[in-house]
Amino acid sequence: MIDQRGNSAMTFHWFLPTSGDGDQVGAATVTAGAARHDRAATVAYLAEVGRAAETHGFTAVLTPVGAGCPDPWIVCAAVAQHTERLGMLVAVRAGFALPTLIAQQAEAFQAVSGGRLSLNIVTGGDPTEQRAYGDFLGHDDRYARTGEFIEVLRRAWAGRPFDYAGSHYRVDGGGLATPLAETPPVYFGGASPAAETVAARQADVYLMWGEPPAAIAARTARIRALAAEHGRTLRTGLRLHVIARPTSADAWAEADRLLAGMSPERIAAAQARFRRMDSVGQARMAALNAGRTDGLTVAPNLWAGVGLVREGAGTALVGSYAEVAARIDEYASLGVDEFVLSGWPHREEAERVGAEVLPLVTVPVAAAPGRSQVVGVPTR
Repeated sequence: MIDQRGNSAMTFHWFLPTSGDGDQVGAATVTAGAARHDRAATVAYLAEVGRAAETHGFTAVLTPVGAGCPDPWIVCAAVAQHTERLGMLVAVRAGFALPTLIAQQAEAFQAVSGGRLSLNIVTGGDPTEQRAYGDFLGHDDRYARTGEFIEVLRRAWAGRPFDYAGSHYRVDGGGLATPLAETPPVYFGGASPAAETVAARQADVYLMWGEPPAAIAARTARIRALAAEHGRTLRTGLRLHVIARPTSADAWAEADRLLAGMSPERIAAAQARFRRMDSVGQARMAALNAGRTDGLTVAPNLWAGVGLVREGAGTALVGSYAEVAARIDEYASLGVDEFVLSGWPHREEAERVGAEVLPLVTVPVAAAPGRSQVVGVPTR
């Protein structure tokens, strides 16, 4: 994304709580660690979240995929009809449908949404969940399949007949009838060497869960070096929750309230699930909190309490509006190009973060739906 001055600009996205919403931290897709949802994930409510994000400067909304949440293709196609410009960052579990079929679904989604699709390709990190879907591949084989999946997907979008023979996919004369005019950008995450190999070769945006700045700096440098070995460049993104309030004390009080809402039973159930997962990224998140309810501030304004009960992104930026904006600036200075943010409840927090935090960010912010121009001044 390039701003009006010709500089690389940051992009901000929000999260669409397709399994339900409320004022407590909860698991995104499964019952282990889940919070009570006071707001059902109806199309009407998700459209409210989407419009709040669209109005307050977010480019797209990310959806989860997996057990316990509705199919993101269907939900996002519905929500797109109730928003005007907001992008839909649709999560797709690689290997659960043929990439040639996903190419057709993407083509249809672009047609009905006016070209607002991005794809978050998910490999999966819970062997128990994978087997429940009928997938029995091991960790590295799943990532090898994901690499082939993206390669076939891109070749299908080119609109020229092609053959393909890989370890996981075989295609004879495949491809869309015509090239896809608006090819969706491919987002992809994973912290293992197998995942980094796929990202370096195939991703447009490499997503990471929030870790202390030094760790993110190292990962960003490493993935860009790996991509360069393949003659490629890519953007990097950071997935974080946000607890921002007018004062630092108010924000930490809110973090304390969220922590108080995590019962020992919820924490134990979630932590037991995390231990059986083979996701390197999930292991890194779990290491930040170690299953404890104290010592959760792992870097300035970075709180690991979310990860006690929620799989995936387990950290939040906590502080005053100015402090949170400063931490975003810091991550941007380390090479992060895009941020996927969220907070509870998602509608009100989209409004709060968009209105109070994003205008304080001092690096260039890409123009987004609901904004007519870039805000901030360049610092890098």
